[in-house]
Amino acid sequence: SFQGGDINHFTNWVNSRLVYPEIAKANGIQGRVTLQFTVEKDGSVTEVKVVRGVDPSLEKEAVRVVSMSPKWSPGRNKDRNVPVIYTFPVIFSL
Repeated sequence: SFQGGDINHFTNWVNSRLVYPEIAKANGIQGRVTLQFTVEKDGSVTEVKVVRGVDPSLEKEAVRVVSMSPKWSPGRNKDRNVPVIYTFPVIFSL
């Protein structure tokens, strides 16, 4: 879990830090960038990659923000921390 909250808490965290790229804004580009990342055993976020994108400027910004995420509470399986892969949409709208 992210800071004791659910995925909506993480969505709000990401949205509060997104900076809409000027080039995308000027060209009216908007849409959903789907990312995949791993929450490691120690709670750190690694391997952030674009699964489906809209525009390189939006993709770069989505990866930048998710990559700077603070640590999560790691996934658990039988009393052991385990890595968990998440798929997460970042929506850009003007």
